[in-house]
Amino acid sequence: MKTFHTPINSSTITGFVLLGFPSHREGQILLFVLFSAVYLLTLMGNASIICAVRWDQRLHTPMYILLANFSFLEIWYVTSTVPNMLANFLSDSKVISFSGCFLQFYFFFSLGSTECFFLEVMAFDRYLAICRPLHYPSIMTRHLCTKLIISCWVLGFLWFPVPITIISQMSFCGSRIIDHFLCDPGPLLALICSRAPMMEFFWTIITSLVLFIPFLCIMVSYVLVLRAVLKFPSVAGRRKAFSTCGSHVTVVSLFYGSVMVMYVSPTSEHESGMQKLVTLFYSVGTPLINPVIYSLRNKDMKHALKKFLGA
Repeated sequence: MKTFHTPINSSTITGFVLLGFPSHREGQILLFVLFSAVYLLTLMGNASIICAVRWDQRLHTPMYILLANFSFLEIWYVTSTVPNMLANFLSDSKVISFSGCFLQFYFFFSLGSTECFFLEVMAFDRYLAICRPLHYPSIMTRHLCTKLIISCWVLGFLWFPVPITIISQMSFCGSRIIDHFLCDPGPLLALICSRAPMMEFFWTIITSLVLFIPFLCIMVSYVLVLRAVLKFPSVAGRRKAFSTCGSHVTVVSLFYGSVMVMYVSPTSEHESGMQKLVTLFYSVGTPLINPVIYSLRNKDMKHALKKFLGA
């Protein structure tokens, strides 16, 4: 493949090439069918939770309102990557425009940041419900719940505009080939004409902050929850409390476990194949399995889903 070694200013770039998952034509079609099915199942699963919460009056509580908004977020999170990936499976050129690349970059990371904040708020809700049960209705009101939801979206979308704009203004060299299925900062920074260690350091700091601040708050919430649950006099009470938190803890573990592998350690240290697989897991896999986790481990949600689906 022909490569270009002269610096190319971002204003003259027509697009990048997203390699995705290279294979022969039949393999690309098979991947298209597979990820189309995954995408449709993800949309259906998360939409079912939204509808169940919307139409079941018993689920009109902060816990389930947060869950419905989280499912709404998951729909957009997976939509920020999968449709373009599906188009690339059927494309020979696999080109994404310069503006399209950075728009995907922005929305993917903004939605991911919003997810971190939502997981933090959901942990805080469980802390109040278990550790402050008598004050919970007066603290976690519908008004506060709405403010927390809006705050998650606003903070998530205000976290990355400045660094992404700075990266987009840099000059790029080389083949403009991104060995990934999305516009990820690691491969993008590797295409910059001259190394930008300060930008790489700044990027590591802001991604670490948006990961670790919510994560530490989640850990503090669950340490307090665990301490409170262990003081419960009855085994049944402890089991119910653990069951209430179990789904959220599982989702947090899956999401943070994979994300931290990628963005806490320098991305240059990961092989491209491993990068793609880990990114695929937390960006496509977790939105697919989260509805299953929440529905299987929660009796109220199972009942609401059965009622909604007419089972």
